[in-house]
Amino acid sequence: MDPNLLHWKGQGQSFLGRLKIWSDLLDPTLLLSSDAEIQKAHFVLGSGEKPSEKDTTTAATLALSSVHADTGEVLPIIFRPPALLPISAPIVYAAFLPHNTVKSALLCQFLLQSYFTAFNFSNRNASSEKEKKISLKQLLLNVGTVSYATCAGTLPQIIINRLRVRSVSVQSFCRTVLPVPLAATLAFLNLSTVRSEETENGIQVFDSEGNSVGLSKAAAEKAVRETALSRAALIGTTAAGPSLIASLLQRTKFFKTRPLLLAPLRPFGVVFLLGLMIPVSFSLFPQLGTIKKENLEEELQAAVPDGHLYYHRGL
Repeated sequence: MDPNLLHWKGQGQSFLGRLKIWSDLLDPTLLLSSDAEIQKAHFVLGSGEKPSEKDTTTAATLALSSVHADTGEVLPIIFRPPALLPISAPIVYAAFLPHNTVKSALLCQFLLQSYFTAFNFSNRNASSEKEKKISLKQLLLNVGTVSYATCAGTLPQIIINRLRVRSVSVQSFCRTVLPVPLAATLAFLNLSTVRSEETENGIQVFDSEGNSVGLSKAAAEKAVRETALSRAALIGTTAAGPSLIASLLQRTKFFKTRPLLLAPLRPFGVVFLLGLMIPVSFSLFPQLGTIKKENLEEELQAAVPDGHLYYHRGL
């Protein structure tokens, strides 16, 4: 078992524990570390040596934030967890803005879906993959996911423009209410589709000693479902929050007389909620998840001495 997963096993089994860890791992300054520093940190974490507690914490933070737990390779810098907020914040904000044309809405949705598709793929469970190169099937899945999600995400603007909607209430519904369940659903489908090969091939499961027992499709389905739910919570809450906050503030006496002050609050609200929800959504489920013996395939149940096995959930 990779040192990253062993660390999660020891310290990441409670929600508050995971939240504290992710709060440290999402520090953007970690992106300034070189590949050599990251690889050294990963080596120190798994070397079995007994460095100081400070060195151990520093090595764990750098390794967990930058190294893929299945391949042991350093993640591309723009798809590391600490890069998610700085890169996605302006894209998410632009995607949830009211647009005047379908083309502008399509462009913003394309950027949003492309980045999250690449992020989901880079942080997948890769334990069953024999080749490092992306397969043609996976490439087509990724391209199809981006194309479908881009068109579906632009649906509110298409409704307004193509049907020539003039009703203020209908426009408000299409721009503030409809995007919330739509964004959450697309985030769920995006991750589920991009990582569908895991459910077909299975992912590695481990015993309590960290030894690989085999590949399990049941564990893969659980891992993908949990991660998809966490991504839906992230995007759905970020989409709902700014409009909800704005509608509440509009009812106050202060903003009734100063409605123009609400405009600059929207980008702040998007960035604030996204930054708040990223560690929360990452912490909803353990990185090193467990699956009960009775939920495993029959051929794996005999290898379960203590009632459950472990699996890497991915991100």
